Amino acid sequence: MRVEIWSDIACPWCYVGKARFEKALGAFEHRDEVEVVHRSFELDPHRAKGDTEPVLGMLTKKYGMSEAQAQAGEKNLGAQAAAEGLEYRTEGRDHGSTFDMHRLLHLAKEQGRQDQLVDLLYRANFAEERSVFDDDERLVELAAAAGLDADEARTVLADPARYADEVRADEREAAELGAGGVPFFVLDRKYGVSGAQPAEVFAQALEQAWSSRAPLTTIAAATDGDGEACGPDGCAVPQR
Repeated sequence: MRVEIWSDIACPWCYVGKARFEKALGAFEHRDEVEVVHRSFELDPHRAKGDTEPVLGMLTKKYGMSEAQAQAGEKNLGAQAAAEGLEYRTEGRDHGSTFDMHRLLHLAKEQGRQDQLVDLLYRANFAEERSVFDDDERLVELAAAAGLDADEARTVLADPARYADEVRADEREAAELGAGGVPFFVLDRKYGVSGAQPAEVFAQALEQAWSSRAPLTTIAAATDGDGEACGPDGCAVPQR
């Protein structure tokens, strides 16, 4: 079974939601048969590289809230993250374009290191002081820590076209699936879970998606039975 997760590194609820989903997945009986794929979604797709600002300032401008309301929201998110065992800096964080991070995540996907890089990017953005925005060498360090080749990651970052189509394709697909925000979880292309739901909700979704999987139906000609095929004992040779 495949679970696809549309998310953005700048999204605090994606950070929390991933932890809640993994808690449910860890207790799922068939967890070793579940493939998790991370898909791209930018909350601020029109923000240019290098255009960074404090998170609190971004929140007050984008959502029309007061600074006190923005601070209260950050403290609430910090408490939610702490409840899941996550570190979260409620002050001093910045905000910027995540496009390059998503491009690196597609590189990581090709090499089977996507989940490792997602975790490192989340931690760097939400728990560590050094910014992940407008600092290519910081992203290269995180890519290397996830098991990617540093020079290859640096080459990708230097070419804005590398994996750009893959990022945009993920975002178009999210829109086609009706995802207006993230995190957005899609289980076997049958069930969708929107938002950082409690682990119990994810557990129920995993069970439901697994139990609804249709058994394989083999189609064979009514008169000929099984067709010729190759197996562990060799290939069937037609006898004429």
